[in-house]
Amino acid sequence: MALRQALGQGLRLARGLLSRCFGAGPPVPGPPPPPPPLRQAVLLRQPAPFRAGFLREAAGRLGLRRVPFRQIATRVATGPYHRRRLGLAFSLGLALFEPALAVQRQADEACKDIQMIFTRRNRIRKDPSGVFRQQGFKLEEYSIGQPLGKGCSAAVYEAAIPSSASSKASNDPNSEDCNQYEHGDIQAADSHQDHDWKAGFPLAIKMMWNISAGSSSEGILHTMSQELVPARSSALSGEFGALACPRKLGFGKKQLKPHPNIIQVLRAFTSHVPLLPGATIDYPDVLPATLNPSGIGHSRTLFLVMKNYPCTLRQYLRERIPDPQLGIMMILQLLEGVDHLVQQGVAHRDLKSDNILVEFDPVGRPWLVITDFGCCLADDKIGLRLPFTSWYVDRGGNSCLMAPEVLTASPGPRVVINYTKTDAWAVGAIAYEILGSRNPFYGSGGSSLESRSYREEQLPPLPEAAPLEVKRLVRALLCRCPKKRLSARVAANILHLSLWGEGILSLKDLRLDKMIGWLLHQSAATLLMDGLGDGNRIETRLKKCFLANLEYEDLWEAAALLCSWRNVAAGRALICAP
Repeated sequence: MALRQALGQGLRLARGLLSRCFGAGPPVPGPPPPPPPLRQAVLLRQPAPFRAGFLREAAGRLGLRRVPFRQIATRVATGPYHRRRLGLAFSLGLALFEPALAVQRQADEACKDIQMIFTRRNRIRKDPSGVFRQQGFKLEEYSIGQPLGKGCSAAVYEAAIPSSASSKASNDPNSEDCNQYEHGDIQAADSHQDHDWKAGFPLAIKMMWNISAGSSSEGILHTMSQELVPARSSALSGEFGALACPRKLGFGKKQLKPHPNIIQVLRAFTSHVPLLPGATIDYPDVLPATLNPSGIGHSRTLFLVMKNYPCTLRQYLRERIPDPQLGIMMILQLLEGVDHLVQQGVAHRDLKSDNILVEFDPVGRPWLVITDFGCCLADDKIGLRLPFTSWYVDRGGNSCLMAPEVLTASPGPRVVINYTKTDAWAVGAIAYEILGSRNPFYGSGGSSLESRSYREEQLPPLPEAAPLEVKRLVRALLCRCPKKRLSARVAANILHLSLWGEGILSLKDLRLDKMIGWLLHQSAATLLMDGLGDGNRIETRLKKCFLANLEYEDLWEAAALLCSWRNVAAGRALICAP
């Protein structure tokens, strides 16, 4: 009786779906059909893409992997016979599929509830010490020390605000102002290659080189607006008074929301270029004529105030090779940062180990922060799709780690470069460095690869100590075709499951109810650890990022992919066993 009722309900549901999806067709004699059940009515009110996806999923549950929907639509429109036969076939699948919908809805609702809780807890506090609320908008307020390094567009100096309030903030590891600053794209000065963080200079000031932006403050800010993408909303209040949102002035760039793996600029202001230590030796050509008669720079430029981080990722990896588990967590941090950028509609376009800063948790393990947004794509109008109409269009920096779809693009009137997965590709290349290998896209000669022309089978193997899923993930991130490449979110979920989800992955059958139970367990444990004062450890911070970005579909895709990788490896091991 239960099967008959299920078939009858599924048949009525299928008739309604087919009528909505493929048209009414010729009328069938007989009494008028009864009103649809509530669940059927709700489903029929869904948009056409949802109904089409529902039909495809129902067909998939019946084992129909290749359903010719165009032919079905043609046949259904020709007569009621095909409609009745197709409706009967779908009715069984829909009747069997309907209980699974309830479980999926439950999983989706659980993910949303968990995401809401941890989105609040993962928020970065705004200036809890009050140090920068009323000061920090003038260069004269800072005590500037020795140079930290220089890049192709700026020089960075250690700095501090000489006041008791700043000393208090510098000693507070939980202060956002102590944790949210930036070096930029720099090469370390020889005298600062040690990783000791000078407590007397907790800040860093990045002085941009102004060659073509003019000397007006608005012109400088407009030309260098990409540097302001990670700036907090109050960073420019010294330039524009009480104006709450300076981007209304027409900078046209997005403003990033705070994230633990993305740098924040706390203060940005324009000022006259001073003669700082080492300027006449390190960058004399970009000085203004008032400081160097042969200099080509303007007398006014942009200054950015950030944290004086202990070192860059390149410096860190120069001295030590992380163990496999720590390497996974470092790659995961980069993926979390890149996913946040994609969600905000921003592409960094210059990811490399010099542009990743490192600080350390209470037990000395590295926490990575993406910095230097001078080459980023953060346009309010075009998002992540850049019209590539001529060779003069800026495609970003660092061609060695430029994704294949960017480097191989040819300009044209309708050519658009999609940057949605380009930073994820760069993370795949940087993963080689983190895991102790040479970056295959650096250097010259036969052992180096070019992003423009490499083949995936040419990618060198990762160290033997690297786990199987990490090797598969890095290759999936370095896939040439962006449609086949993993997104940063799915890749991050794979690593989260690999680190914390061994219990759920060890089950023979991956079930939604078990997944929900695991998520609730992880949420409770993370809240407990955070409440016990363990929130600054890498594991707790990563779990908070994971749970704050929880999406059911992305998580299920990652779990299924990870299980398939392990099953393939287990099958190969059985074949190779003696």
